[in-house]
Amino acid sequence: MNLTARIESDYLAAMRARDELVVGVLRMLKAAAKMRQVELLRPLSDDELLDVLAKQAKQRRESIEQFSKAGRTDLADKEERELAVLLAYMPAPLTEAELAAAVDAAVAELDARSMKDMGRVVQAVLAAHKGRVEGKRVSDAVKARLAS
Repeated sequence: MNLTARIESDYLAAMRARDELVVGVLRMLKAAAKMRQVELLRPLSDDELLDVLAKQAKQRRESIEQFSKAGRTDLADKEERELAVLLAYMPAPLTEAELAAAVDAAVAELDARSMKDMGRVVQAVLAAHKGRVEGKRVSDAVKARLAS
């Protein structure tokens, strides 16, 4: 079952179960996916849907951070529950060891020697591990690797 069908199936099941949290999160996700589909003028592939999912998850993480700083734990908790629903549809994130190996492989493949090559290395790692790692983590790992 592809990701779009899985999301639709889970959405209908959550509606039947009257699970307001899951219904709300999946409704927002479907709306964001539909907007992206309209922009592209074609149905989304699973990779493109993963990009939409990652963007939604990033928004939740930023909201959690802002609400926590403002002392609004009630809203931060709600965002954390929504984030958990979204993460269920994303592939397992890379471990630190896997990320380090991916960065080393990209550095070797691209023959990167200085910080000037950082952008190419980051793009290569992100493309190879789409949806499994955040750009900030990759950027930090590449920066540490090229600085040494």
